[in-house]
Amino acid sequence: MFNILNGIRVLDLTTVVLGPFATQMLGDLGAEVIKIENLDGDMMRAVRPGKSDEMGAGFVNCNRNKDCVAINLKSEQGKEIFYRLVKTADVVVHNMRNKTAVKLGIGYEDLKLIKADLVYCGAQGFGEQGPSADIPAYDDIIQAASGLAYLNSDEEGRPRYLPTIVADKVSGLQLTVAVLGGVVNKLRTGKGCFIESPMFEGLVAFLMAEQLAGHSYVPTTGGTGYDRLTASFRRPYPTADGFIAILPYSTKNWVEFFTMVGRPEWANWEIVRDPIKRSENINTLYEKLYEIAPEKTTEEWCEMLQNANIPHTKVNRLDDLLENEHLNEVEFFKEYEHPSEGPMRQVRSHYSMEGIGSEADRPTQRIGESTEKILQNVGYSDEEISNFSSSRIVKCQKI
Repeated sequence: MFNILNGIRVLDLTTVVLGPFATQMLGDLGAEVIKIENLDGDMMRAVRPGKSDEMGAGFVNCNRNKDCVAINLKSEQGKEIFYRLVKTADVVVHNMRNKTAVKLGIGYEDLKLIKADLVYCGAQGFGEQGPSADIPAYDDIIQAASGLAYLNSDEEGRPRYLPTIVADKVSGLQLTVAVLGGVVNKLRTGKGCFIESPMFEGLVAFLMAEQLAGHSYVPTTGGTGYDRLTASFRRPYPTADGFIAILPYSTKNWVEFFTMVGRPEWANWEIVRDPIKRSENINTLYEKLYEIAPEKTTEEWCEMLQNANIPHTKVNRLDDLLENEHLNEVEFFKEYEHPSEGPMRQVRSHYSMEGIGSEADRPTQRIGESTEKILQNVGYSDEEISNFSSSRIVKCQKI
């Protein structure tokens, strides 16, 4: 955890992956993140695998460096507790539809009356000003709506989801940037702001950086889609004993590759030496890689390509990454003792920052583990907290 956002208090009302992934990054950068859950906790806690009911692996991996507080925001007393927290906060983040937040009494207009310089950020499925605003959205919905599932169609043209929560995590990265922008603006001007960071628009923007293609021009010069990325032979190539990714990228790469493998006549093709022609005919060249790759083992290819400085890698399985020489050398996987779950392993923040102080990450907490501490911090007495707990206004849990 880096000492960059120290002193910035974030009230995190988000659930599942998008928001928690974003606020964990804020916590990794030193922000004080207070995760506010209902008394049953974030639904992601129950997703398996997990050692205990509350601490599924996916939840644990998106919620370190946070204080977990459980409040019933549908109760009037629960809202009053939340409002008191807002007075001390710099940022509020949620991933509910704005009209839901308004109905709960925690919309932007409600909260800016309490804290005028509040940075308020909502991460919805679809932008609130459009006709799809009321559609509930999770990762699969946005993968389909954005065109990503279509781009990932199988060889028979059937759309497929990517086997990772890509819409949530990309949107989480975008949400983090938006929140940081709001914080910088607040530090510069003393003013708060309302930020909307919708998943649908975010993933479409992510894809269209290259896929807008010919429609970038008016009038259009061609269709959507980046030909290199949609080429049928753009794939890991079968070797004599496995698979390898080979990506000659520059003219120099292509010429040296074809010369190295004993096809000097191919090295002189116009579609190799002319970058525009190469772009227009890239699938033909990828097909040649597909034909050549089985001639050698994966290790033989890696040695040759490394010597020629041509981009390549063997194809790793997820399990291979746990023993990956590079990741182990940079201590990417961290083993630690979790207070309730015992020995665990996590992926550290991938940042490396020299000249910035840091401290150990704090493990993901159970439901309401910091309720008592945080409520004491904003002035509630032990007796009041005990009464709130017995009335199921809050949940307190000690490890």
